Amino acid sequence: MLVLLGLVVWGAVVYPDLPDEVPQHLGTDGVDSYAAKSVGSVFLPVFVYAGVLALMTGVTVFSLRMRPESELEPGARTSPFVNRPRTRAGVRLLARAQLFLACCIGLTMGLTCLVMWSTEKVDKSPGGGFELLTLAPTAVGVLALLGAVVRDRIADRSAR
Repeated sequence: MLVLLGLVVWGAVVYPDLPDEVPQHLGTDGVDSYAAKSVGSVFLPVFVYAGVLALMTGVTVFSLRMRPESELEPGARTSPFVNRPRTRAGVRLLARAQLFLACCIGLTMGLTCLVMWSTEKVDKSPGGGFELLTLAPTAVGVLALLGAVVRDRIADRSAR
């Protein structure tokens, strides 16, 4: 939530100084699409992140309400589409990893805004692998989530 608030404040501060056209897409050769400056075009990454954050928060709340396998009655029927954590500790670990991923996605959006909210017209990529750098926070979040799932499975095997 702090990342979202930070993006909103940052965008509100730089909005008056932005050029009449703002970058909308950064390809490997630089900015390849512009849009007229408007609240919608400037704050698009913020709106997208707000939706992602709401979705990830809902998923986390649902995850915390899920009963882990250790709390199910023996022989209980479960859906083959639900990969339940093994223990309550695994549920909490998964929830923290989901919220961390949401934060990492916000950082990715922040790096995107770094280019979009430049007060000078941007025609080329910042270079130095910036396109890959923008994806790095989300990649870290995905790895943390996968790590939480694997850790839960390993802890379950060692407990048996």
